[in-house]
Amino acid sequence: MTATTTQPAARAGLAARARPRLRAPLRNPWRRPVFLEAFTWLYLIWSLVPVALAVLFSFNRGKSQSVWQGFSWHWYIHDQVNSVWWNPNLHAAVVQTLRLSAYTTLIAVPLGVAFALGINRWRGRTASTFNFLMIVSFVIPELIFGVAMFFMFTALLKGIGLGTLAETLALVTWNVSWPAIIVQARLATIGRQYEEAAADLGASSWQIVRRVMVPLLTPAIFASAVLVFSSVIDDFVLVDLLNSNAGNTPMSVYIYSQQHGGNGGPALNALGTIMLAMSLVLVLIGYAGYRWMTRGERGDGRAALTTIAGA
Repeated sequence: MTATTTQPAARAGLAARARPRLRAPLRNPWRRPVFLEAFTWLYLIWSLVPVALAVLFSFNRGKSQSVWQGFSWHWYIHDQVNSVWWNPNLHAAVVQTLRLSAYTTLIAVPLGVAFALGINRWRGRTASTFNFLMIVSFVIPELIFGVAMFFMFTALLKGIGLGTLAETLALVTWNVSWPAIIVQARLATIGRQYEEAAADLGASSWQIVRRVMVPLLTPAIFASAVLVFSSVIDDFVLVDLLNSNAGNTPMSVYIYSQQHGGNGGPALNALGTIMLAMSLVLVLIGYAGYRWMTRGERGDGRAALTTIAGA
């Protein structure tokens, strides 16, 4: 009885001695990075407080941009001379921004999708060359591109001239890379097995594109449209070089010209707030729409913001 009892105890003791002794966990100096947290909060405050103040004073009852005189919608709709709703120049700037964003999105996104499909199906060195040209907007400075477009429409294409058409063509050329790159990334993700399966079942090329590829590419197309629309809203360089009069001057150029000329005021704050609200609404729409469209393909929603951001 005693030998039987001591044998398991001896084996347990040998096993315990054979196991490596666990060391006490080292103290991690990064577990509570107080300095980095403080620096992050300082950066957020430094970045967001000026924006918050500009938005706040757009609701100021008086004309002061430093003394709060009470909350009011005066500079949005109530003032029948200087508010965004009634001032013809401010109103035209909002309308022109929306017009340029819509035109550019409706043209650039289908072109980008077509380029992505063509390059994805193209093989050889020529395809690689065109694939590199699609990222030209990430290589050439926008100022250089804008000056080139200015000379294009004033020296070579004088029939077009400056104005809404020139702005739209330049914005389409500049932004077509975004949908091309995003759709190419989506094509690389889904592979070619779906279209090959549809072809094996007897579908024609047009049926494959319409009933297989377009539904699969819808999240990328939607993200591209949101990205292009939002990027045109705050574009400044191209539209500043290519606008011709107050009727085709968008919000970004109008705000800069008035503030730089010493004519700033709460009405410009209201115009900037509208511009900021448009961008935020588009980001929320893009995020929610991408999550809904890819609800069966993802484990979390972080990929949505990554795709919308063009990464």
